[in-house]
This record gives sequence, C-alpha cells and structure tokens, in this order.
Amino acid sequence: MRLFKIAMLAASLLPLLPLSSYAALGGAPGVAAAAAPTAAGSQPASATTGTAPYSVRESVDANGVTVREYVLPSNVVFAVSWSGPVRPNMRTLLGSYFGNYVAAGQSGVHGSGPLVEGNGEFRIESTGRLGNFSGMAWLPRLVPAGVRPGDLD
Repeated sequence: MRLFKIAMLAASLLPLLPLSSYAALGGAPGVAAAAAPTAAGSQPASATTGTAPYSVRESVDANGVTVREYVLPSNVVFAVSWSGPVRPNMRTLLGSYFGNYVAAGQSGVHGSGPLVEGNGEFRIESTGRLGNFSGMAWLPRLVPAGVRPGDLD
C-alpha cells in the first residue's frame, strides 16, 4: 500500500515538472522549437546580405520561460537567450557547456549582481531577480561574421 501511495504521489507531480523543449548550446535545435516556432521565431533574422546568417527559433517552457535558439544554416545552435519568471534548466540549456557556466559562476565574487563571464570558447551574461530572469550564452567561435551577440535579442 505504501508503494502505491508513493507511485500515486510521483504520478501527480509529473505534470508540474518542467519539460525541456529546447536544444543544448552547440547542438541541433530543440524538437518542440522546430515543430512549433512562434511567428517571430519562424522568420530568419535580418542580415545585411540577401541571405540571413542564422535563424531564430523560440519556445516557451512549462514555467513560462521564453527560450530563443540562434541557429546556423548548418543546424547548430550558436547562441541561446532566455527570459521569464524563473531561470531555465541551465544544465539542459547549455548541454556540454554547463561546466563552463558553473566555473564562470565560481570565478570572482558576484553576489546578487549579474554574471558576465567567459572566454574564447564560451560566453554568458545572466541577470535576474525574483520573477524576472534573463540572459544569453553563446559560442564566440560559431557566431557568424558581422553578427554581434548584443544585437541578437
């Protein structure tokens, strides 16, 4: 009987767990984002030439966090940005670069201020307070020529 109660509790909590519908940085775009982009997210980003150097895919997770994936024509996510009432699951969002995020958070004293760290391999800018979190992470080596990460949002 006790096992049954535990199973019922776990099943009732499953819908409350956020499901990751976005890709990891450096990987292919997320399935949900590719399947149902928003009207803004389905259009390629503007560029100075006739061909856009990247496209933007946008999704909203179960917690109301908007995640934008910046995708190269080779179908690789070179940057991600987020905004919402909570931070997204950073381990899922950053994928193999999560260790860089952890290291960036441990370097120096940040207190409650913004996190702006990185190197030639990985950059992150993250800020937030209760109910309002936002940030961006990108891979400098993959950013298309002529594109500034600060202009992506």
